[in-house]
Amino acid sequence: MEQILKKMVKDKIRFDCRHYSGYKPCGYAEFCSDCDHFESIKERILIIKLGALGDVLRTTCILPGIKKKYPLSHITWITESNGIPLLKDNPYIDSLWIFDAAGVLTVCSHTFDIAMNFEKVEPALALMDAANARKKRGFAFSGAKTLFVANEASLYALQLGLNDELKFRHNKKTYQEIIYEMAEIPYNGEGYVLHLSEKAQEFSRHARKRFGIKPEKPTIGLNTGCGGVFETKRWTRQGFCELAQKLASEKNCNLLLLGGKREIDFNNAILDKCSAPLIDTGCHNTLEEFLGIMQICDVVVSSDSLAMHIALALEKQVVVFFGSTCPQEVNLFGRGEKIITDFTCSPCYKKQCDMSPSCMDELNAQTVFEAVCRRLNALSSIRK
Repeated sequence: MEQILKKMVKDKIRFDCRHYSGYKPCGYAEFCSDCDHFESIKERILIIKLGALGDVLRTTCILPGIKKKYPLSHITWITESNGIPLLKDNPYIDSLWIFDAAGVLTVCSHTFDIAMNFEKVEPALALMDAANARKKRGFAFSGAKTLFVANEASLYALQLGLNDELKFRHNKKTYQEIIYEMAEIPYNGEGYVLHLSEKAQEFSRHARKRFGIKPEKPTIGLNTGCGGVFETKRWTRQGFCELAQKLASEKNCNLLLLGGKREIDFNNAILDKCSAPLIDTGCHNTLEEFLGIMQICDVVVSSDSLAMHIALALEKQVVVFFGSTCPQEVNLFGRGEKIITDFTCSPCYKKQCDMSPSCMDELNAQTVFEAVCRRLNALSSIRK
């Protein structure tokens, strides 16, 4: 063992290099002698963001900011298993762990310079409590083991969850501005970071052929999904049908119907009722397959859902409608339009609506159609 260690010292293996993995060559050199790519790790940073998937994806906006402030940092991210396809192969993430026994044990065995927790649920707070970090930022346990914050800069984020008047009426900050504030990093408009795996890209190529996508036509995705928490975000079948029929009759485009397992019956009803040539992309796609389908789209129409976040991450044009949730926290990065229903009770964040008609019932297809037309015009201008 002593001879092996001496040889390692002789060959100058740098265990503190951010490219060192320990079980395979780093890709630059077998040994560190005379290697021009050595980068010493200056800060080890932990990010705790478990779910939901849309929130996991939009939290990737923090990564470029971290690297700007801490260019030689090593970033570890821990999340639920279903969020892995959104984060794997991300160029900013050095170590990615699933929030399970192995992941928690590994993270707790490390020492970090900074731990950032953007999650309010108790398991995340417990991990934040257990993490060995010199500095902690974001949500944390109070002395009474209830939700609090680790640093003063995170107080505003906590207040947004406690004060509806602040969140619904007065707040003007986007989610990105809020998490940058929590992390004590200046926000300069950094966007999503999403790497499409080869599997997702291959599925996208095959899907174009399978769906008969005509490349000379713009492709519009109509996403009916809204997540499982706030069903009140969902637009009506009638609305989607009317929009599809207007687009089919007045615009020369490919129309993709998007959704997940929760939308099986909803989408089938649209397909049965709608006379427009909708392309059914299916409701049983894996997340990676759904990413591949979203890559086909030029414009995406959606509620503020995972599909919207994916569209923004893929730099698509978007039209997003808001009723029960807050529009001001969503940053479209100049690539979309928000349609906000004019109801005095909006936003309400109710899981069930007791109003008849509801704000989504009153959302007019013509309004959405006109917004889509403007996005198509914007797309044409960009491509000239």
